[in-house]
Parts: sequence; C-alpha cells; structure tokens
Amino acid sequence: METRNLCISSLVTLLTIGGTLESAQAAAPFAAFESGQVRPLALNSSRTRLYAVNTPDNRLEIYKIKHGGGLEHEASVPVGLEPVAVAVRSDDEVWVVNHLSDSVSIVDVDDPTPHVKRTLLVGDEPRDIVFAGPGKSRAFITAAHRGQNAPFDPKLTTPGIGRADVWVFNANSLGSNLGGSPLTIVNLFSDTPRALAVSPSGHRVYAASFVSGNRTAVVALGVIPDGGQGVGGIPLPNVNHAGVPEPDMSLIVKYDGKHWVDEIGRWWDSKIKFNLPDKDVFVIDANAGTPAVLPGNSGFYRSVGTVIFNMIVNPQSGKVYVSNTEARNEVRFEGHGDFAGSTVRGHTVDNRITVLGSGNSVHPRDLNKHIDRDDCCDEIPNDTGALSVSQTLGMAISANGRTLYTAVLGNDKVVLYDTRDLEDDDHWPDDIDQIAVSGGGPTGLVLDEQRDRLYVLTRFDNGISIIDTDDREEIAHVTMHNPEPASLVAGRRFLYDAALTSSNGDQSCASCHIFGDKDELAWDLGDPDGDVTAPPNILKDSFFGFQVPLHPNKGPMTTQSLRGLANHGPMHWRGDRNGEGQGVNAQPNGGAFSEVAAFNAFNVAFEGLLGRNEPLTAQQMQAFTDFQLQVMYPPNPIRALDDSLNADQQFGRDFFMNVETFSFLPERKFTCEGCHRLDLAANPTDAHPGFFGSDGEVVGGEFSQTFKIPHLRNMYTKVGTFGFPGGDPVFNDPIASGFYDPSHKGDQIRGFGYTHDGSKDTPMRFFNAFVATPVTPGGFTNFEQMRKVAEFTFAFDTNFKPVVGQQISLTASNGPVVGPRINLLRQRADAGDCDLIAKAHVGGVELGLFYSGGAYVTSFSSIPPLSDVAVRFLAQTGKPVTYTCTPPGSGYRLGVDRDGDGHRDGDEVLHHSDPADPSDTP
Repeated sequence: METRNLCISSLVTLLTIGGTLESAQAAAPFAAFESGQVRPLALNSSRTRLYAVNTPDNRLEIYKIKHGGGLEHEASVPVGLEPVAVAVRSDDEVWVVNHLSDSVSIVDVDDPTPHVKRTLLVGDEPRDIVFAGPGKSRAFITAAHRGQNAPFDPKLTTPGIGRADVWVFNANSLGSNLGGSPLTIVNLFSDTPRALAVSPSGHRVYAASFVSGNRTAVVALGVIPDGGQGVGGIPLPNVNHAGVPEPDMSLIVKYDGKHWVDEIGRWWDSKIKFNLPDKDVFVIDANAGTPAVLPGNSGFYRSVGTVIFNMIVNPQSGKVYVSNTEARNEVRFEGHGDFAGSTVRGHTVDNRITVLGSGNSVHPRDLNKHIDRDDCCDEIPNDTGALSVSQTLGMAISANGRTLYTAVLGNDKVVLYDTRDLEDDDHWPDDIDQIAVSGGGPTGLVLDEQRDRLYVLTRFDNGISIIDTDDREEIAHVTMHNPEPASLVAGRRFLYDAALTSSNGDQSCASCHIFGDKDELAWDLGDPDGDVTAPPNILKDSFFGFQVPLHPNKGPMTTQSLRGLANHGPMHWRGDRNGEGQGVNAQPNGGAFSEVAAFNAFNVAFEGLLGRNEPLTAQQMQAFTDFQLQVMYPPNPIRALDDSLNADQQFGRDFFMNVETFSFLPERKFTCEGCHRLDLAANPTDAHPGFFGSDGEVVGGEFSQTFKIPHLRNMYTKVGTFGFPGGDPVFNDPIASGFYDPSHKGDQIRGFGYTHDGSKDTPMRFFNAFVATPVTPGGFTNFEQMRKVAEFTFAFDTNFKPVVGQQISLTASNGPVVGPRINLLRQRADAGDCDLIAKAHVGGVELGLFYSGGAYVTSFSSIPPLSDVAVRFLAQTGKPVTYTCTPPGSGYRLGVDRDGDGHRDGDEVLHHSDPADPSDTP
C-alpha cells in the first residue's frame, strides 16, 4: 500500500498545477443495449487467474484463484463498450471482444497495472474470439458483414452475399493500420455470426451463424387464391369461432428437402423464388496461408439449429456440440386451440444440443425429452418444469471428453451431460445432473478440473458462482460492480426466466426475442378462438383509408424487436397491444399511445403463447415493462461515423423528407416522412427520445388489415432475402414490372424480408407499391431513385449517433495514424453526438479523463483539466491512451466516477475507498 501511495503522490506532483474539489455530478442516465454474452469467462493456462467480462460496466475483471479455488479480485481494466467475450492468448495477454464498440481490446495482464495496449477495429457487432492455426498465433473474431470499420461495401441490395464474417489477425504481427491489418476476412454464406470453436489440433475453426433460420419462408398474400382452403388458399380454419371470415393474408411454408410445403402438405414451389441452403456451421482451415472455408461439402454443416448460441469441441473425439434452439414457426396459432386444433402454445421452440460428427453428420438432441407435449400449463412450480432447460449457452467439457457442462440461461442452473449418452440420444433429465446457481441467468462457464471447480458467470446479478464439481453444488459467489439502475436488474429476469414464465419451464419471451431483439422469422400467431376487436382509435389521416377491425386470424407477422419501444406508442404490427393512460413520454392524446399500458398488455401471452398457468402478477409485469422500455437500439453501422450521408443516401433522404409521393386525391399528398416520422431528440436518453420512422399512429386498409406505421431503425438488419414471385397485383404494378427480374434468384441466407409478413425482398419493393402506382402523380421514375431511398433507410437514424462506442488506442509510435481518428472523436463530442472519455496510466495508477469544454477533466480532483496535447503526450510515458465515445450523459461516470457516487475514482484510490462501490467513499 505504501508503494502505491508513493506512485499516486508522484502522479499528483507531476501533473498538479492547481485546482479545487468539484461538486458531485448528478446521477447520469444508463444506456441499456442488452448485448448477449458469448464467452464471458476465461482461465489462463496456469490456472492462477480468472478473467471475466463485466458487460454493464465495460470492463475486464481479473481475479486471482486462491489455493482452494476461491476468487480474490486483483484488477479491473476498462475496455470497450458492451464486452461479451474474452480469450487468453498467453499468461501475459488477454483479448476482449467489445460488441457495441466494434473493437477488440488487447490487454497486457503481465504489467503490475494491467491495461489495454492495442485496440483492433473490426466489423459490426463482434461476438466471439478464439486462437488457432500455427502455434495458435491467429485470432479469429466473428462480426456482421457491415460496419464503418469494414474495408468493403456490404452491398445491401445485392443478392447472394453472405452476411457473416470471421476476421483473422496474425497475433504476432497486427499491422500498422488504424485498427490493425487483418490477415484475411472470411465471408460466410449465412446470417450474422456468433460462436466459434477450435478443433483439438488447432487446425480447424468452426464458425456458426447466429439467427440462422430453419428453411421456412412466406408466400405473399397477393399470389394466394382468395377464398380459403377450398380454392387452394389459406388452410382451414378460414373463419374465427363466430364465423367471421379472415382477411387476406400470407402463408408460412417450409422446405422439406424437396418441396416448399404448407401444414397440409401442399407444394408452393412456384411461389418461392430462391433456395435456402441453411448453412449453419462452417469449417475454416486455420493453418492455410490464407485461412478459408474448406472447399465443397466438407466446409459446412446444414440445419444445425434455428438460433445457434455456443459451440465446444470434444478434446478426444473431435465431435462438436452446438447449443441451439429450433423454432416451430411452421405451426400456426397461439391460444388454447379448441377451435383451431394444434397450436404452439407452450411449445414455440425446442431447446437442443446438436452433435456434429464426421462426414457432415448432424444429430439434434432435444434436451427436454421428459415433457409431455399434450400436457400444458400446470401450476408453477411443478416436477416437469424443475427438470427443464431453456436457452443453453456456454459450455465446458472434461479433459477425457466424457462430461459436458452447460450454462442454462433460462433456468438458473448448470446441467451436466454424459457425452456418449448425448451422442446416442440416450440422455434423460435427472436432478442429480443439475446444479442451481444463486445469481441467476448463467451465460458462460470455465472448468478447472484439477481443483474440481467450475466458474459460472451469472448475468442477472452480474456475478460469478463457484461450483464444487465433486459435490455438484455451489460453494461461493462473488459479484462485480454493476452500474445498471435497479429497475433493469429487477426486470431482466422476466425476459429470460422460462422456469418462472412457462409451466413446462422451457419457453420464455427470449425464445423468440433473442436477447430482447428478434429471431428473423415470421410466425402466424393468430387465435381463431378469439373475437374480432376494434383497432386503436389513432388513425393517421382519414384519407389513408378506414380502420379495419382486428380479426384474430392475422396471418404471418415477423418477430419484432423489443428494443426502442419507448415513445413509439402501441405495439405489435397492428398496434393491438395498447391501453388507456398517459404515455410515458406524454405523446399526444395519451390513451392508446401509452407504451407502459401497451407493454403491460402483453401479459396475456404468458398464458396463450408460453403456456403458463396464469399471467404474471401486476407487479411482475410492471417490473418487466420498466426493464424493457429502457432497452435501446445500437448506433447505425451503415451511416458514416461523422453522421454524414453519402450522395445516394442524401438523395434518398431528400426524397423521403420532401417529395410528395403518396396520395389518394390531388389535394391530399404526403411525403414518406409524413407517415414515417423522423424527429430527432437532442439527447437519446431524454424523456422525449424522438421518433424514428413512426409516431405510433395506424393506417387502415393496408394489406386488408389495420397496421401501425412501423419504425425504420433496423432496416439494415433484414437484408438477405432476394427473390419475389410474379403475379402480385399490389407489388408488381406496370411501372414496377420493369424494375425486377422475376427469375429464380438461387441461394439466399434467409426466408423473410420486409413488411409485416417478411414477404418483400427489399425495401424498394415496399416503397414502390405506394409511390409508383398509376394513381400517384409523383413518385419514383426509375429504379435508381428507388434504390437511393432504400440506401437512406439502411442508414436511418437511431437513438444514438454512429460514433457512439467507437474507440482507438494511442501509443508512443502510432500518433500519425491514430491522430485523425482522435480528432474525429473530439469533433463528434463537440457536436454532442457522444461523450468522449480516455483512459491512461501514469505512475502505475489508472488515470481517467472526461472531455468537456475542449479539455479533459481528470479522475483526480486536485489535477486541473488537461489539454488535448497534454493527454496525447501521456502516451509517450510508456502506456497507451485509449479514447472511447460513450452514450451522451454517461461520460463523466465512465471516465472519472465509475460508481457515480460524486467522488472521482482517483480520489477514492488515494483515500483508500473503492471506486466501484458507491457505499464506500473517502
């Protein structure tokens, strides 16, 4: 301690030229993104240290492992925003994947003060990392095929492009470019990626798609005969229980290996103009001079799962175990099914581990074989639910390959499987193989066999459980600092906890709303046993048609994200989740605009969809509501970091905002923005966070139903379906017929695209239906105009500016390369797009910096604000300075007051209090 005080004293002496203690800052808002952890824990090879990502606090926590396997906190290293994965390269170096920052932090853990020594920049939303190849010297990192740091055009309107990348770096030679020089970027023909795994030899890397789909697609309503099953249309029932005919709707079909079939076995091959090869897991040659996917069929596994979470390789047999869910969206209807027959009530997905073997063999294993699917909705808790698993994430395996340990997010437990039983499909749930973890929401784990210890990260309380693997019980638990507000912590459980929210214990909201987002599928969750109801009385304009009553048979609807719900009024595609009361953001008229009432109205889904015996209590549902309304969309990865638009995007924006394109009568004309409101707030965490494509109102008569005007913040995430049948009278009008090639488009990566049912392959198809029709005097006159408007929607504003999360590390030698990026971060902070912070180390002590008014406030109140030149000079002292743009309002906390207690971090260290404990102050 005496040495530490001398170091701090030296720092203060070196930099102090005056200054007084500033008053405590007001509590800052917290930006919640709900990023899914992938590989949150890692052990070094000597088993002396445990590394854990502290996702809400944007740090890497380092623990010393004591003789008996207990944990002693050693250090906390600020990394990027939303870290989700950590991997150990050596006992001296650890790499951390930062999901929101699109970066990888390389941490020097050999130094007495562990610190980030290099920041790599990769594609959008990186998720996982492994080391493989010659001497395991190559780092493999998964990322979406897009992002401002990617050296390519993602070609969002071009068919047949993989939307998943694996960035490969030579860890011994990272290159001198701004964010490092990748050895290669391996493109995968799949949707966005997540998990990685390495063969025992290190010669092969397995890379998996995340939301990969299940070979389902949608037949558009315009090419389906009207009149129901009797004339070749929608299968029965075509009326509700009261005999009211259903509206026109689309139809979900599934490829059975030969044909696209519906639930009664009819073929729809002529209406699906693409193939879904469903390549889920890819095999990369890690030893090749330039790593690449193995050629031919040896390079991938098909139909592994709909949503793929994690993978691990058996160290003895080389078989790969893949935790996943398989969606049952080809089955129609929710509810009790008295009139409709079979429904998905209590059985939306199967929770599985799929075994990948030689010869591309794929063997899915249901983890809930004990559930009687004909028996639903017993009182909670019950014996069935006690044995169930939901959303198995991280895995660990014994050295002999016989025991597989799994972290079960939705059931607060670790479950053990005998791998031979699993491979032979001879496994059966047994409570002796299940270990409860106290913190709740386990996401990842690592095994220390020599100590008979298993370490488990628990997301619900941001903690780590220590399990005795001999006695199969938790023996200790530690928690990490969590800056999240209490309402986030309290409400998170209701998104994931299948044991609480479904009677059989295997279904939750997160089964489809993956980490609060979406599964990229459409579901037909109508209920023919339901009644026709009135839509919300919030019609956009009388000339937009009349409000069509809401029929309980509603047809396919794509899964909507649970992000960004605040300030956007009623919910569901039709706005049928709404209620009375004042909106949380005081929108006009209150009533149906209330987001609180709208989200509370989802309580019926726990019975009708998840198969719970009763709804949540009012207090539980309100806690869920308070949590979910805080989760927000990330920055747009298509828009430039300086928030500018390129020429095509700018043309599209001007057209979108200003050109009158939509009209029913000459005197009633509207711009695109007239419905899809774009009204930005000054601060995304204000009480009024703005409108991003919708103001919550509805339009009547669209596609024969009433629909809420949808927001446009996630258009870029829906790319991947190309191919559209001819003959649709709405979307193949005379002008549009020259814009589209009706031929078969070959292999694509997903089966659902745009509009409520996912039946439109590009935004252009949807836009053209409204602005290029014969009754419209304005509108598009050529394909290029339409494409440019689509390009703008891909770059549509979100609650956060594009620069939020971006970071870079300045070293003693890279100033000429990094300097322009630091200038950009400062410029965007000056413009109010973000808060800018920096982290440095001087005299063996972390120095935090918060950019304000052209200078940097420091984490020591006795040190006055430092100039830009002075902060850059700190990199010359030997350790890098890492700059990060944070969400507006969070910079002071993240930069200089970690626990938000009004005492700066440096002051707390100087006076022997804990900067990560608001109850422990100087």
